Amino acid sequence: MALRLTATTSSRPIAASADVDPIGTLAVELLTSGDLDGYRDLFAQAESIDDIHMRYTRRRTLLEAALEAVRSADPGRVPSIYLAAAGASIAVLEQEPREPLLLNYAGVLFYELWELRGAGVLFDAAARLSPELLFLDQNRRELALRRAAAARTTVRRPAAMTTALSMLARRAERLAKRVRPQTGLKLSLCMIVKDEEEMLPRCLAAAAPAVDEIVIVDTGSTDRTIEIAKSFGARVIEREWTGSFSDARNVSFDGATGDWLLYLDADEVLVEADIPKLRAATGQVWREAIYLNETSYTGELGDGTGTHHLALRMFRARPEYRFSGRLHEQIADKLPTGQPERVGMIDVRIEHYGYLGAVRDSKEKSRRNVELLLAQRDEGDVDNDAFFHFNLGSEYGVLNELENAHAEFELAWQILSEDWSARGFLPTLSVRLVNVLRGMGRYEEAYERAGEALERLPGFTDLVYDQGLSLQALNRVDEALDRFRAAVAMGDAPTGYTALVGAGTFLPQIAIAEITHHLKGDPATAAEMLDACLSEFPGFFGLVLPFVSAKLASGADAEAVVARVEELAELTPTISFLLATGLYEAGETEVAARQYRSLLERQPSNGGARVALAESLLALKRWEEAAQVAAELADDEPFAAAARRSELFARIVGGDLDGAAAVLARSNVGGLDDDDVELFVAWHAVATGAAPGDALPYGAAPLLVTALEALLRVHEFEAFEQLVGLLSLTPVDARERAEVLARMYLRRGFVESAADEWLPIAQADPLDVRALLGLAQVAAAKGMTAEALDFVREAQQLRPNDAVAERLREALEPLAA
Repeated sequence: MALRLTATTSSRPIAASADVDPIGTLAVELLTSGDLDGYRDLFAQAESIDDIHMRYTRRRTLLEAALEAVRSADPGRVPSIYLAAAGASIAVLEQEPREPLLLNYAGVLFYELWELRGAGVLFDAAARLSPELLFLDQNRRELALRRAAAARTTVRRPAAMTTALSMLARRAERLAKRVRPQTGLKLSLCMIVKDEEEMLPRCLAAAAPAVDEIVIVDTGSTDRTIEIAKSFGARVIEREWTGSFSDARNVSFDGATGDWLLYLDADEVLVEADIPKLRAATGQVWREAIYLNETSYTGELGDGTGTHHLALRMFRARPEYRFSGRLHEQIADKLPTGQPERVGMIDVRIEHYGYLGAVRDSKEKSRRNVELLLAQRDEGDVDNDAFFHFNLGSEYGVLNELENAHAEFELAWQILSEDWSARGFLPTLSVRLVNVLRGMGRYEEAYERAGEALERLPGFTDLVYDQGLSLQALNRVDEALDRFRAAVAMGDAPTGYTALVGAGTFLPQIAIAEITHHLKGDPATAAEMLDACLSEFPGFFGLVLPFVSAKLASGADAEAVVARVEELAELTPTISFLLATGLYEAGETEVAARQYRSLLERQPSNGGARVALAESLLALKRWEEAAQVAAELADDEPFAAAARRSELFARIVGGDLDGAAAVLARSNVGGLDDDDVELFVAWHAVATGAAPGDALPYGAAPLLVTALEALLRVHEFEAFEQLVGLLSLTPVDARERAEVLARMYLRRGFVESAADEWLPIAQADPLDVRALLGLAQVAAAKGMTAEALDFVREAQQLRPNDAVAERLREALEPLAA
């Protein structure tokens, strides 16, 4: 028998009904017993079913019963079964021929009866409607083979059957001529908005040419949103916000007059090139709903980061299709179950900008969303609602409340595990659960849970990539490399998953390169890998920093590295910033400063770039210039606190004490907290020869340590001596002060000074393991490998499982040998 369609190609099927229709079983019994009239009566009974979805399902079930019955029927009855079902299928299609699945079934029935011309016109008609129909191409290939065989084969059948088939074939040809997507149907765009004057114009400019009407529900805008909507011809319905997104959406649907409804948010934009495909989809009257392709951009625009997923945004205008749920409102559960062929997917793209850093205040929004979800929980029974727990966990995740997020995700997972068929959001749930576990430091669990999810979602590359990250965190480097390479081999996951852009391409390649660079000690190979990757994915900012780092570590000239990045990538603000940062971190400070300045010329309001330039100038000891650059950022701007710290540092070290005093006299001091202000006041006093005061708060210690290390880095020893005395004014005890200074000295190459801090501690307390390990590092830095190993072994006797001691031993023993 030729194959037949049993499911759509969509990777997001509708869950089948839990109730099995007994009519199918009855139909098989009637056909196998030879009661063809009883079988035909079942089709007649289906005519009286009012619900269009139930009527369609009944007819489909009866045709499938015929294809099933021939498996167990007496061979002599098989042709009669096929003929009865073929006649019934043609009668059904004559009422409404735009049914690809039923056309395919009818073609199979004709095929099996060797009525090849009739089979061909039916398969061709199905292909005109739905060329992606599962098994249709295979059926047409089989038909071609049978046509070739027919030239060498004589088909024998009773004269009455031949006559009946001939009549059915003519009817099939006539109905097939009517099979075309419907034309002239109306598409309504339905939206809900509030204070969207920034985003709405772009959304409507893209969507207006694609739709026949725009219906917008405004829930209380105080800006120009309503005016903008009306300028695009929208009908605006003003409704008070009830705390329910579903209520607002449903008002927009009630106000629409189209045959199809499309809904968008103001931060979503249709891709103009796809409008013809969207319009064509309105003719797919055999569909009840259609998925579009949505890309949600994250980070900053132009960074190349985002996720792809299928979004159910278009459906027939039926009164029963309405949303439910206060937040993350749902409509898929209202669509006819057990009919996956009624839900399609078209390659029409939506670009979603709502998660960009410049647009979305994610934490504020998520706090509101948590309140809405908790209100929904109080109103009804959501204990067994996996989607509710998934949404609540997601909002907790944005708020970085990982324990709460984990609890909700686990509940959602447990509920889904009882029926994996309800898997629409399973991919996203899996990734978020794994990421929360990693965020909690539970790497082994994260790895195992990703493995469990892969059993259900074998093509979901994101989970393989996440396994690599978990193994890397567990220091199982070779296993991590295997997982990252497996992710690259798989490529990015299909759109049916909510897939992270790059999880099967540049992200694992970055991870492989960084392991190669930092853990395998081969920056040249890492740089070569990242060069190829940046060539292929020039828009992804995350490649730039590891690429610059590896290139410089392998001995490349800084200017040549800049030229290569400029050659490979479009210099978006983020890419420019990371290029400069990579140079700065590698000690190429002069070149980095030029890059930061160039970025500021393009974006004068970029506070992050201004602070970075000021810090670069500090590293170059250009105090006056650094103070001037930092001073240009106002006290009420983002990054103002960092700018004030750089400005005060530059003025005090550079001797502009009056300028520093003027900054400290301001009421707000750029948002600096009180502890930082007290530190700068004390430092300014010491610099002027005055007493610094009696004490500094504990909170001043971190900035004090940072300032001391910065002074050591640029060899400003006089200023260092002034400032180091302030450590004794903090509540940090003498032992910890010595440890902080010793580590700082060692990092900056002042080995003898480090020894001067650790040696008195070890002499006073021979059991102080940290001091012993510090002295081991001092000895190693001076080339005294045997002495260093002695200190390590002594420390290990006191603390056998100390990780630092073990790493030192592993590094030193090969040198001693």
